[in-house]
Amino acid sequence: MTMIELEEDQRMILQSVEKISKERIAPLAAEIDREGVFRWDIARLFGEMGLLQIFLPPSYGGLEEDKTLMFCLCVEEVAKACASSALTLIIQAVGSYPIIVAANQSQRDRFFPRLAKGEELLGYLVTEPYAGSDVAGIKGTARKKGDEYILNSRKCFATNGGVASLYTVLVKTGEKEFTFFIVERDQEGVSIGKTEDKLGFRGSNTTEVILEDVRVHEDNRLGEEGEGFLIAMKDFDMSRPGIAAIALGIAEAALDISLKYACERETFGLPLIKHQAISFMLADAATEIEAGRGLMVEAAKQHDRNTPNAKIASMAKCFCGDIAMKITTDAVQIFGGYGYTKDYPVERLFRDAKLTQIFEGTNQVQRMVIAREMIEEMG
Repeated sequence: MTMIELEEDQRMILQSVEKISKERIAPLAAEIDREGVFRWDIARLFGEMGLLQIFLPPSYGGLEEDKTLMFCLCVEEVAKACASSALTLIIQAVGSYPIIVAANQSQRDRFFPRLAKGEELLGYLVTEPYAGSDVAGIKGTARKKGDEYILNSRKCFATNGGVASLYTVLVKTGEKEFTFFIVERDQEGVSIGKTEDKLGFRGSNTTEVILEDVRVHEDNRLGEEGEGFLIAMKDFDMSRPGIAAIALGIAEAALDISLKYACERETFGLPLIKHQAISFMLADAATEIEAGRGLMVEAAKQHDRNTPNAKIASMAKCFCGDIAMKITTDAVQIFGGYGYTKDYPVERLFRDAKLTQIFEGTNQVQRMVIAREMIEEMG
C-alpha cells in the first residue's frame, strides 16, 4: 500500500491476510452474496488468524501497538474480497470495545479468556426502531432490583444478532442516563426476532434481538451507571475508520475489476481505456482511493495515539463511503449492460457500497460531527 510505512512483522500480518483473502474468501464472495447466509467457516478462520482478537491486551492475543491502524488495514484487505466477511471483523471490534475499555478486573478475568479463543462472536445492541444515528433516542431500559437489573428493549439491525453468543447492550438507567451491560445469548428473556433481507452485505447476519425482563446481575454492568453514552461515542472513534476501510476495500475491488475490463474490452475500434471518458473515471477513482486512505490511516493513527480523532474519523468514514458509492456506480457504467447483471461482481460491489454511507452514523451525521468539531476548535 502506498503512503504507509510498516514494520516487518506488520507487513507479514498484512501479507497473510491478503493471501487468505484472495485464496479462500474471494472465491466464495459471489456464493455468500447469493445465498445470504453467514459463513461460520470464515469467522473461525479469522479467529485462528488472531483477527478477532486485535484489540485485546497482548497477553490475550491482541497486538502490542498500532492496533487501530492494523485493524483497518486488515479490514481493507478482506473487504477487497468480500465486504460481508470484513464486517465480521468490524462488529467483533465494536461489540468487544465496551468490555475492553470499561470492564473492571473481575470482568476482564471472566471475559478476556473467552474472547482470546476467537471462537465466540459478539453483538453490539444499540440501535432501536426509533434510535439509529441518534443514540440518545434509545428507549430500552434497565431497572435496578436488588443486585440485578431488569432489561427490556427491542434492538434492531443487530449485526451478528443471530450468531453471537455474547452481547454488549446499551439501555437507559435513568431519564438521561445510558449504561452498557454484558448479556449472554442463552439468558432467559433473550430472543431473536426478524432476520433482515438486505440489499447488500448479504452474508452478514442482521437481526432484531428482543430483551424481555432479562435479569442481569450488577457484576455484568460495564462502568458506572450513566457512562454508557460516552463509551458509545468513543466506540465510534474506533469504528468509523474501520468503516472507511471497508469502503476503501470495496472501491479498490471495483477499480481493479474495471481497469482490467477497460483494457480488454474494445468499442469503436479501441480498448475502452483509450477513450478519455473512461480513462478519466478510472484516474479519478485511483486518486480518490489514495486520498481516502490518507484520511483513514491518519484517523486510525490518532486513535492509537489516544489523540481526539472524532473530526477526522468522521471525515474518513464520510469521504470513503461517498467515494465507494461513486466508484462502484462508475464501475457499473463502465461495464455497461454487463454491469447490471450478476455475471460480473460490480453489481454486488455497488450494492455493498451503499451501506457504508449509512451505518455507524449516516454520512449526513458525519458532516454534522465535522462541523461541530470545527466550531469547537474555534472556541
